[in-house]
Amino acid sequence: MIYKVTLNGRTYEVEVEAGKAMCLNEYEAFAPAAAPAAAPAPVAAPAAPAAPATPAAPAAVAGGETVSAPMPGTILRVNVQPGQAVKSGELLLVLEAMKMENEIMAPKAGTVAQVLVSKGSNVDTGAALVILN
Repeated sequence: MIYKVTLNGRTYEVEVEAGKAMCLNEYEAFAPAAAPAAAPAPVAAPAAPAAPATPAAPAAVAGGETVSAPMPGTILRVNVQPGQAVKSGELLLVLEAMKMENEIMAPKAGTVAQVLVSKGSNVDTGAALVILN
């Protein structure tokens, strides 16, 4: 019996005989295969993948604003500490992504309530970095 099989975008004609299989296109021998059985019973569709688990961020201080990572990368420097006053546009930390150093600035003036990352931390897009009050 001859079957057409598509693998990685490439279609092969496969001849199956009791006890062996051979690819007609590439002349490559495959491992012995038994003759195909009756059509397999339908399989239930796989469940939708669960949303990726993200570490729970510490609870934001009431009225605080979370500064998030704009892209995945590694924290090279943390320039602020909890309790420190910052001005709008002041450098909070440096995030390395694709061999480039990206400065993460304060979006508003305020006080640093929490620093949620440290030097060397790997972060994903949207990860909470700093909370400002």
